[in-house]
Amino acid sequence: MGLIRHGNGSGGPRLGFKPETPFDNIESAQQFVGLLIEAIEESRADVDADIARAESNLSERQKQALQLVSDILAKLSDHMTTSRRMLNDLRTLRRMLLEERQLGKQNTDTKL
Repeated sequence: MGLIRHGNGSGGPRLGFKPETPFDNIESAQQFVGLLIEAIEESRADVDADIARAESNLSERQKQALQLVSDILAKLSDHMTTSRRMLNDLRTLRRMLLEERQLGKQNTDTKL
């Protein structure tokens, strides 16, 4: 499975193609990454709320652990946002390549 190949071997669309996994195409991977970012942000908000609520009830070690969890979730969110941008770039490049391929085929057809 390639990221750029979006059709059958002759360059046309694959008729009846059914994705087998959520990552069989860029768009579904983008949706998954978006959902993952939402879940990460929700978890981070929960951890930050726990930190604020329990500021006086927790030991210093527990506060540090919760802050570390929050920091790691923030990093993970940043990485996932970068991944979403990269998927968008791949989708854009795929579209450009497919348009160029279609234009090349049209030019070849008109010369015949």
